[in-house]
Amino acid sequence: MAAKVWFSNLRSKHISLLDKAEKLLIKAGLGKTITPRDLVAIKIHFGETGNMAYIRPQYVRRVVDMVKKAGGRPFLTDANTLYVGTRANSVDHLETAILNGFDYAVAGAPLIIADGLTGKDFVKVPVQAKHFKEVNIGSAAYHADAMVVMSHFKCHELTGFGGAIKNLGMGLGSRSGKQQMHSDVLPRIKDDKCTGCKKCSQWCPANAIEMVEWTGNKIGMKATIAEKKCWGCGECAVTCLFNAISINWRTTPEAVQEKMAEYALGAVQGKAGKVIYISFVTDISPECDCYGYNDLPIVQDLGIMASLDPVALDKACADMVNGFPAMPGSVIEHLKAGEDKFEAVHPGIYWQAQLEHAERIGLGSMEYELIEL
Repeated sequence: MAAKVWFSNLRSKHISLLDKAEKLLIKAGLGKTITPRDLVAIKIHFGETGNMAYIRPQYVRRVVDMVKKAGGRPFLTDANTLYVGTRANSVDHLETAILNGFDYAVAGAPLIIADGLTGKDFVKVPVQAKHFKEVNIGSAAYHADAMVVMSHFKCHELTGFGGAIKNLGMGLGSRSGKQQMHSDVLPRIKDDKCTGCKKCSQWCPANAIEMVEWTGNKIGMKATIAEKKCWGCGECAVTCLFNAISINWRTTPEAVQEKMAEYALGAVQGKAGKVIYISFVTDISPECDCYGYNDLPIVQDLGIMASLDPVALDKACADMVNGFPAMPGSVIEHLKAGEDKFEAVHPGIYWQAQLEHAERIGLGSMEYELIEL
């Protein structure tokens, strides 16, 4: 059976877009998703400093008010980033969120970073899938009773596009989980940067890191990784304060997308019928929101969609973007309606991989019925 995806365009007709977003969530089933006293995680990307394409906080406030009206107890959440930016730890992350307008006075709900101060507060969730037997999900999101996933639909240089699946998987994976999704090889110690502080060895769950005498440019101790013991979990890479442990990003885009889908599956484990999705197909930038800037959108603003199925929702968003001509002046300004916008922006990325694998592992279905309000 095709999943229902509810859609509203951006023509006001004297109706506020906030009211339109609320109507979409009601039609999609928010009332059945949340029950009184539920702790409700509102998954949102708070935006990187300097980037202006993220979802406006006023939309979040409307969702917060709806959750409260249903008897739920909402909080805004996201997990820390693996890359060095303004959201790699909870202090910077919260300051960025507040700077971008997601403070309590505007959003009406507390902010809780899902994987804690430094990205180590996570729960190992079993998924038994192709790439992972278990995934590291930020504990605040895992322990929530229900979830509203608010996604900004846009392009992405490694996954073609980023929507609900990416918001769930990459967004709620802990810092070590993000490393697992991006890397297929073992970490390496940079001898010239290692200070011998021992923090990485203290955090290694496999006891694969030892301290050895080093007589290079300085005399002292340095870390070394026993490859036969290493699990490739990435804890050492996210623990090192001196960038002495390299993260190897060499992997196929398809593998990253499949891993991301498996993390998304882990993020919703134990929440059957308790997760609802709303995606904003606006400011559709050619790169993800994790950069400190955003470029001219590749197509015009299209609207807002909501569904109980993240796979169907992402497929509907992608189809709609591809069904429109490119924006004049954008990086793909000459593309016509019906041409693949994501392939044009990021050549060689088979973006359908995330949808296909998500469907295979039971996260949702690519078959959908689009219902316009």
